Amino acid sequence: MADVLQLSTNSLQVPGEDRSASTSPSGSPSPSRNECSITPLTPSPSPRTEVRPRVARPFSVVVAIDFGTTSSGYAFSFTEDPETIHMMRRWEGGDPGVANQKSPTCLLLTPELRFHSFGFAARDSYHDLDPEEARHWLYFDKFKMKIHSTSDLTMETELESVSGRRFRAIEVFAHALRFFREHALKEVKDQSSSVLESNEVRWVITVPAVWRQPAKQFMREAAYLAGLVTPDSPEQLLIALEPEAASIYCRKLHLHQVIDLSQRPVNNGLDVDGSRPFDSSFRQAREQLRRARHSRTFLVESGTGELWSEMQTGDRYIVADCGGGTVDLTVHQIEQPQGTLKELYKASGGPYGAVGVDLAFEAMLCQIFGADFIDSFKAKRPAAWSVETALRKSNMNCIKWSSQGMLRFSAEAMNELFQPTINNIIKHIENLMQKEEVKGVRFLFLVGGFAESPMLQRAAQNALGRNCRIIIPHDVGLTILKGAVLFGLDPTVVRVRRCPLTYGVGVLNRFVQGRHPRDKLLIKDGREWCTDILDRFVSVDQSVALGEVVRRSYTPARIGQRKIIINIYCSDTDDITYITDPGVRKCGAITLDLLESGAVAAIAGENDKESAFERREIRTTMQFGDTEIKVTAVDVATGRLVRASIDFLSN
Repeated sequence: MADVLQLSTNSLQVPGEDRSASTSPSGSPSPSRNECSITPLTPSPSPRTEVRPRVARPFSVVVAIDFGTTSSGYAFSFTEDPETIHMMRRWEGGDPGVANQKSPTCLLLTPELRFHSFGFAARDSYHDLDPEEARHWLYFDKFKMKIHSTSDLTMETELESVSGRRFRAIEVFAHALRFFREHALKEVKDQSSSVLESNEVRWVITVPAVWRQPAKQFMREAAYLAGLVTPDSPEQLLIALEPEAASIYCRKLHLHQVIDLSQRPVNNGLDVDGSRPFDSSFRQAREQLRRARHSRTFLVESGTGELWSEMQTGDRYIVADCGGGTVDLTVHQIEQPQGTLKELYKASGGPYGAVGVDLAFEAMLCQIFGADFIDSFKAKRPAAWSVETALRKSNMNCIKWSSQGMLRFSAEAMNELFQPTINNIIKHIENLMQKEEVKGVRFLFLVGGFAESPMLQRAAQNALGRNCRIIIPHDVGLTILKGAVLFGLDPTVVRVRRCPLTYGVGVLNRFVQGRHPRDKLLIKDGREWCTDILDRFVSVDQSVALGEVVRRSYTPARIGQRKIIINIYCSDTDDITYITDPGVRKCGAITLDLLESGAVAAIAGENDKESAFERREIRTTMQFGDTEIKVTAVDVATGRLVRASIDFLSN
């Protein structure tokens, strides 16, 4: 290599033709020089498929945890009987008359910061505390959304409890996952005919598809801390995208397992003939769900369900996961005859979950009682209500106080709470359907707990029913959990995914007069270089198949260098040239831990020491087709694997 430069961690040298053509705004900072310098050797311009032999792992059971904003649960399946999915035991406690297939996502810690309880037990225990004593306890509720809304997520990010005390978010999540780990393993052990080793369990944790890499890595780190798996066995843990998991399960559905809202055209909530209310379809689905909740074993037939026999090659469908915190949309195409799935448009969605209805309800209470009173009340009296006098003063005629101690809402008042959140969901789906890649979808599957709402179902049918068939699985609240189990049994079922962002690194290219701005000029050893050019790994919404890889080769800038750090940049758009362009941000870093220089010399031979370093090449391989970005590396000089890691939580 004749053109070896000592560069910063923000810049890599790529010999050869410059691919950039546009200019960036002036005023970009000049690159700093430090010890983690590298020189690229052979960049590959685009992902390519690499047939990788799959290493058979002795997993005996797959355990999936659906970690939701409002409720969570687990299910499992033994690999020797993959067509049977076992749901977790019904939870003790909860509300009278309600069959609880999941547990509220609530965590209670003692004043000494020790785990006390999770779920119904945490909720009831905290509400039973004396108001003065409750100030010293830490109660966390609906805390999953904080991870999505935190822009600078790190291992030190903190969450605020209801009492105002703060605690590391990673430990809050680890406590919750540890709770599920202990319960799930006990139940698996009770149903297993043999003793299971820890490395025989494959774990799957669900996350929203709109979560970015830092949040996904955060969940993985929390799982390590909770003891689900160890960092030395990362393949034992899979991160599943919630709408993707639902799609995997939906492809197994038969006609008798769904409600097809499109079979009953509606007009203002009534059938076209005006004879029967629209809610009859929902009541049928609710009754099926009630029966299903009393069964803890579900059978999933091999192959695809008969619902898919109506689909032709190229047909598209949308899965809308309407959960407590977020609404996630994914667009898939089923590939016959193998039954694999292909993503047609990058996952989208937003914070339009059922929590929005809770917030609307709280806003209404603030109208009645005043915001200061509600804030004080929530802190001091978490389980009590005193409302009659304030309700009379508010003049809100659509809400009444009953002698049984309850608020009674008129239909109009209840509808007002739901409409803003439902309108956001419908608008997002309508906008998605206008995309060229999505036009012509035949099915819209509504899944997730919020999909049980007859108001949401009615709105979806009225707005979208003329364009596609709207399908609701009977076990709508458990669809993601079952699909996550199926994903753990066969992680290759989604063959093609779309990149949510553009990813790349900053590089140096030869400076071209008239093409590159002068503020990007760097002169080194008499040569002119252009700094901060983005070398793309993948582009936003680019199709990447499972097994496709992006390769880059690097060489250390000096003898004895022990570590290479490569900063990664990302953007929501592909219309970028430099890492300093608007919208481009540093999102992570790849770290390559190199073999000691003495070991390299010993392998190459002492007489060939200098030439060994001159030609030393670290070949890096990145995968963007899985639910997480993965990196591996090999030292070409020694043939040994290099410890490679990718970190999105250190910014």
